[in-house]
Amino acid sequence: MKRIFATLLAALPAFAFAATIVDFDSDVVGAPPPGWTIGSTGGGSPKWSVQGDSTAPSPPNVLKQLGIGTFPWCVKKDIAIADGFVEVKLKPLSGKEDQAGGVVWRWTSGESYYLARVNALENNIAFYYVERGRRRELKAVDVKVRRDAWQTLRAEFSGTHVRVFFNGKPYIEADDHHIAGPGAVGVWTKADSVTAFDDFSYDGTH
Repeated sequence: MKRIFATLLAALPAFAFAATIVDFDSDVVGAPPPGWTIGSTGGGSPKWSVQGDSTAPSPPNVLKQLGIGTFPWCVKKDIAIADGFVEVKLKPLSGKEDQAGGVVWRWTSGESYYLARVNALENNIAFYYVERGRRRELKAVDVKVRRDAWQTLRAEFSGTHVRVFFNGKPYIEADDHHIAGPGAVGVWTKADSVTAFDDFSYDGTH
């Protein structure tokens, strides 16, 4: 897996992040990316795999979810971040029930993590926590989410404070205490959403 290191300034006080960017371009097409863990909160049959996509922000490969599950996720389980950021470029492709994609952080299991997601059917962005396998909405904002177009979703988190950005613009700012300490980071979909992901980046304090 190719990793590109760049210096990014995040909008959290007193943090300067050196981001790790994962572009999936050196991974085997048709297989899950190595070092990532796959599952679904609430059950289902998620099918995450690396796929070719000539439209990718960094071609030729993307990560795509092609199965069905309540809340499918794919996380880098070997990463443990308490405060920092996670960002991804995503493209909602299809889904009759949902066309959603998101990022997760402080993931310790499929039963416990934070989540920020956008949905092209609902045209909104939302921030949740998942505790004991149950998803709880903390805040949601209406925003135009385009289907079949690459867009950028980012979450910054420090202590109880979280900010969520979409295409570089802040939409959500909130405080929540439910999940503390370090955890893994990754990506997320919902129901029958077929969503592509590329240029997944993260870093922070461990």
